[in-house]
Parts: sequence; C-alpha cells; structure tokens
Amino acid sequence: MGSERRERAKVLGARLRVLRAEAGLTGAALAQRAGVGQPTVSKVETGRMVPSAEVLDRLSRALGLDESTAGEVRELLAAVEAASDSDQQASGATPAGMTVDEEVRSAQLVRSFQCVVLPAMLQSAEYARHVFESAPAATPEEVGKAVAARVERQGVLYEPGRESVFVLTEAVLRTWPGTPALMLAQLDRLLAVESLSTVRLGVIPWRRPVPVLPRHGFTLCDRRAVVVETFSSERVSGDADEVASYEETFDRFEQAAVFGGEVRELLLRVMKEFRGLGDAVTP
Repeated sequence: MGSERRERAKVLGARLRVLRAEAGLTGAALAQRAGVGQPTVSKVETGRMVPSAEVLDRLSRALGLDESTAGEVRELLAAVEAASDSDQQASGATPAGMTVDEEVRSAQLVRSFQCVVLPAMLQSAEYARHVFESAPAATPEEVGKAVAARVERQGVLYEPGRESVFVLTEAVLRTWPGTPALMLAQLDRLLAVESLSTVRLGVIPWRRPVPVLPRHGFTLCDRRAVVVETFSSERVSGDADEVASYEETFDRFEQAAVFGGEVRELLLRVMKEFRGLGDAVTP
C-alpha cells in the first residue's frame, strides 16, 4: 500500500471508528450487524484494510448513517482509491497477483477456478514467492512485500461468516515450481485448508473431461465482481452480465469436480508421487 493511500485509508478508518463510537457500538456488534468479520472492522478502522464499496455500504447501514454522512464516507473511500491510482502511476503497476488479494479480502463469498496456478489464498509463502518472481521486472523487495501481504491476507479463510469455494484442475497439483519438497509442503497446506468449515476445495480429476475448455483462471468476489487472471496481469470487472457469465461457468466446473474424501485421497496420491521424485529440481 503506497504512503498516500495508507494515510487516506487511516483517515477513512478513523472517521468510521468515531461514527461507531457515536452509535454506541462495539467492533463486534458492528461486525455482526453488517455481516462482516470482526477482524475486518478492526483492520478497516486502523487503516490496514481498504473496504470495498459494498462492505462500506454494509457498515454505513449498520451504523444507521444518514445520506449526508454516508456520502461523506463514500467520498473518503473514493479518495483512497484515487491515491491508489496515483501510487501505481508513480511506482509502476501493482505486482501481478495482488489485485485478486485486494478484492478477496472484503468478500463474504469467494469462488475461484484455476487451471494452472494455485488460487492466491491457498498458496504457501514459498509457492507465492515463485508466482511473484515470475512477474516481469519484479524486484526482490517487491516480491518480499507481496509475499508477506498475501500470507497476511490469507487469514480471511479462518473468519466465521465467510465462505470460500476453490475448484482446480488436477493439472494445478502437478504444475510445480522449485523443488518437490516445496510442493509437498504446499499439498500439505491444501489438506489442512480443506478441513476448514469455511472452505470447500474441489478438483477436476484428469480422468474426467472438463465441461468448458479452460483458458485462464478467475475469481468471483461475492456477486459484484470477477477478477480475470492472465499471464502478466489481472482485470477486475463489475459488469453484471460478465459476472453472471463467469458464475455460470464456475458452476459447471464445480459440478465436474470431486470434493471431500475423494479430494483428500487425490492429494495424498499426488504427494506420494512427489516424494518419489526425490531431490529433483526444475531446470
């Protein structure tokens, strides 16, 4: 987060904190009324998280703000977003892979389909490092910051009230960077995440035909936006027709996937195969 954006995010957060105090609400009570996680309220109020427009509207309604005050906080959010654009122009584009993190953190329902790379919210730190290092002109400092931010944001997976559904092709599990040891640790993380009550992890096995030939990965954030991921960039669309089209496509991939015990068996089988690779490394 750029310095100007960070300062404006703090201003927005401070204003929301004052409004919450004036309403006589605790952070937990506001979170419950707004239908968001308590950590979200805390992070927004301290400027560590920039809420989406939808989350800000939820908070405004939960606080019972009149139209004038609601308009004021929307303007503060617009100022944060304008600072974000300014920061990016001054320092170059956001590292590829960060846009999806920004969108996911404020969504209550996340649905992600991937056909080559693991979903951002499921990546181990070392796997994420390889992802960011593959971006054009990535510097070690940028990569380090991006990895740290990604790992920190993965905490949303554990927040009650959220739901995350991930669907992968089996190819994702077999497309590996670094060493077999890296992938063994990554697959072990998938086993742990799959057991969470807030997460559903599905895989389309190679033995099943895909319902649609996948061309790229994408992530749906609630029903308001889709992040379309390409090799070097990400595009966020809030167009209702496009979001609906990606929702339909996701549903088809989800119906073709296996879940639960079948996924765990598949992960364990792939882990066994990686162990058989020994200390092999990529060229």
